[in-house]
Amino acid sequence: MKVRWFVVFLAVLFYSSMAMALPQDACERLINLKIPNARVTLATIVAAGTFDGPPAPFTGKDISGFYKILPAFCRVAVTATPTVDSQIELEVWLPAAGWNGKLQGLGNGGFAGQIDYFSLGYALLRGYVATATDAGHPGVDAAWALGHPEKVVDFGHRGIHEMTRVAKAVTQAFYAKPPQHSFFTGCSDGGREALMEAQRYPEDYDGILAGAPSNYWTGLLTLAAADTQPLMDAASFIPQERIKLIADAVNAACDAQDGVTDGILNDPRQCHFDPATLACKDGVNTDECLTQPQIAALKKIYDGLRDSHGVRLFPGHLPGAEGGVSGWGFWITGPAPGKSVMAFLARAYFSDMVYEKADWDLKTFSVDAGFKAAQQKTGDALDATNPDLKAFRSRGGKLILYHGWNDPAIPALNTVNYYSNVIATMGQGQADSFVRLYMAPGVQHCVGGPGADSFVDIGQDPQHSLYASLEQWVEKGTAPGTVIASKFKGIDRKNAVMTKPLCAYPLALKYKGSGNPNDAASFTCVAEKK
Repeated sequence: MKVRWFVVFLAVLFYSSMAMALPQDACERLINLKIPNARVTLATIVAAGTFDGPPAPFTGKDISGFYKILPAFCRVAVTATPTVDSQIELEVWLPAAGWNGKLQGLGNGGFAGQIDYFSLGYALLRGYVATATDAGHPGVDAAWALGHPEKVVDFGHRGIHEMTRVAKAVTQAFYAKPPQHSFFTGCSDGGREALMEAQRYPEDYDGILAGAPSNYWTGLLTLAAADTQPLMDAASFIPQERIKLIADAVNAACDAQDGVTDGILNDPRQCHFDPATLACKDGVNTDECLTQPQIAALKKIYDGLRDSHGVRLFPGHLPGAEGGVSGWGFWITGPAPGKSVMAFLARAYFSDMVYEKADWDLKTFSVDAGFKAAQQKTGDALDATNPDLKAFRSRGGKLILYHGWNDPAIPALNTVNYYSNVIATMGQGQADSFVRLYMAPGVQHCVGGPGADSFVDIGQDPQHSLYASLEQWVEKGTAPGTVIASKFKGIDRKNAVMTKPLCAYPLALKYKGSGNPNDAASFTCVAEKK
């Protein structure tokens, strides 16, 4: 009896080792995979819980604990070189077991320049082949662009396409079959990349989720430069203390307009806050009021980008996004004159990409000349504004856009305008068959803010996740409807402190008149107020 059990044990051990050897062999053979204009530089099996990766991108947060829960996977690194001046680094992570048959492409933020290992791992945990890229350069600034127009194109759109092309080839080689479906998700610059994919490379993905897209790059960065100029002057700079003053005044003037006082403007377009109400009186300048130069700068931020003839070129920032840790004080005004995130992006963009002068001075900027130069030099490579998505639609592609109404980085109206242009170009009926827009009240840039900001998790169900709704739309033909967004406290992702319906635009959120304002059941989606 003991001998028989020993034989069974040896058999189980043998077949288990064989099962591990098969993906390991298949993975290591990928080092010799031939892909046009690309070279595999790493192909290795990473045992479960052993990946040693960098901190989280942008935040620098230690995520070593997260890496320890990752399952075994085949890690493939590739350098793509579509031009002689291209060096696009990318990775493809393939589950050693339990692949769900899908590919997930991941977008970047800012000027890209790094591979998002956290997002790769997050997708891997849920059974996807996942792929990410640095978009053709290292570093989070734009110094790499100076004198390298092909690298600007790689950053603009070619890098993500190359990543996708390579990832599909690697997937085919490892599993001996292609992905059943391919999806792309990204926010901010990743949202711009998402729309580039739909517009330029409609064959790459079956479903695309584009969040807070910086798709009108030339207009957005020209706006950033124009908004920053008056804030570089000590007299018109708006310090942190007065940002809170403005935020409180906006809420006092407009919060109750949507029927419930909850610190959230359900549709900030209905708020007509007048900055002049905060004017300092009798020459007294305190943190409880605004000077006339500060009022002028504030009005300019709300008004948007205009040329010398008064024609609006890009929408302004809506009221309601001023306060909070990730509000205007971080993105627009900064801790000191000229030290905001948007000031950094504008300075880097115009010095390294547009004018190609490392010592370019933002104080010399003018809207007319700057906007013209930006479009002539980089518009084709960086702007993803084409509303004609017929090619994407004709192959069955589905697109979901989303944007937080409280976004202090990219004015939310930019996404509304793009969606409206798609409707105007393709017709309501055709557009409804493949594209949706969701505007999230109280949500800041991609995440954060007082609103319910959790609604894109790939581990959720279609009733609580735009990503899951997108998959269901692609795979089953079920068009997305209202999604329940949640807000969590800290790292707890089980007990929501707030839920709100996320309405398919142009439907808008409306309070029913009674009930807990933190409960989705107290709200409904209605036709927007004209």
